[in-house]
Amino acid sequence: MTDEKKDERLSYEQARAELASVVERLEAGGTSLEESLALWERGEQLAEICQRWLDGARARIDAARERTEA
Repeated sequence: MTDEKKDERLSYEQARAELASVVERLEAGGTSLEESLALWERGEQLAEICQRWLDGARARIDAARERTEA
């Protein structure tokens, strides 16, 4: 299974937890430039996954509101 396929299976909570871990590692310092860049890129991917989950939740809330207002 590719990393992209694995990422698609991450729940919001899993992605957020991993993102928090990435941020902690970056803030702690002590990593090489190459590792820092890899962590940054992973953080960007995780942030995108979280945003997709949040966007989906917002769409569901908006749809539910529209149904109740109709």
